[in-house]
Amino acid sequence: MRRRSALAVAAAALAAPAAHAQGSYSQGTKERQVRFATSDGVILSGTLLLPMISEIQYVPGVVLVAGSGPTDRDGNNTLAPVRIDLLKQIAELLAGVGIATLRCDKRGISASTGRPPNGLEEQERFFAWENFVSDVQVAHAELLRHNEINANATAFLGHSEGALLSLAATQAMSQLAPYALVLASAPGLPLRDIVRGQIGRNAPILLAEAERVMAAIVKTGHVPADTQPELQLIFPPYAGQFLKSALTFDPAKVAAGIATPCLMLHGAADTQIVPLRDIQPLIDALANRKKPGEVLIAPMTSHNLKTVSGPGDPGFAGPIAPAIADKLSTWLAHTLGA
Repeated sequence: MRRRSALAVAAAALAAPAAHAQGSYSQGTKERQVRFATSDGVILSGTLLLPMISEIQYVPGVVLVAGSGPTDRDGNNTLAPVRIDLLKQIAELLAGVGIATLRCDKRGISASTGRPPNGLEEQERFFAWENFVSDVQVAHAELLRHNEINANATAFLGHSEGALLSLAATQAMSQLAPYALVLASAPGLPLRDIVRGQIGRNAPILLAEAERVMAAIVKTGHVPADTQPELQLIFPPYAGQFLKSALTFDPAKVAAGIATPCLMLHGAADTQIVPLRDIQPLIDALANRKKPGEVLIAPMTSHNLKTVSGPGDPGFAGPIAPAIADKLSTWLAHTLGA
């Protein structure tokens, strides 16, 4: 049975590392490669990582949901200069406390079905927001298909944009949703506001053009053909249908309306989703629920939840920041009854 516990809000800009998870499993892991079909026929390819304890008892399971762009099952993005391996590291961390994970290449990425080769309209449908939300739900169904998983002790863990998709999937699944939810480096404002802030900080000369493009996308579901090349990385031509929903999705509003036990993890040195400005509405939403969520903002920690050495360090490489790793493993082990 699921372990139900009252969750107190613990939001602090400088948080001390939590104690290490109780009951560490050292028997090793086993890995299973999986392929499964989505609602629109796309094939997703992924890795199920199981702790060896799963050979003698049911174990909790977590679906790991990747962030934006060309990000694979391990959390690596072809646009990043080094390997990040965030999702792979999370999978290995959780296996160490008796929790299985399923992580997948996103549609259009790596070993999953690739982007349609021809036709902008077909590509827009392929990358629609609703398809990505459905993919998260289908991945959960695939997780439950494996006999080692305790169906009453599952969770979504979404990173960055993946946190928005996890929230949307949880809302859509209602009573069939996983028992717990982890929002890692999640924006607390609609993406339209986040993009506005990012461009305003880094390229203010492009802000007026970005506003025009976003308004057109929200109105029509298409990226304007005359979008400046400098903005096409943010607003690629094929992403109109996705962005129409993503730009206006309100994570704080959705979080306030679901009762799912929730942990929010964030790095105080995140330069993409800036604390506390970009995340405060989500913190407030979790704090004001009937069942409050927990929030950890770790010092000297990047958007990718890695320790940074200073202002010039983007925090791509290296292990997960210790405060994040400790909180994540202890919270999930306790909440899911590992």
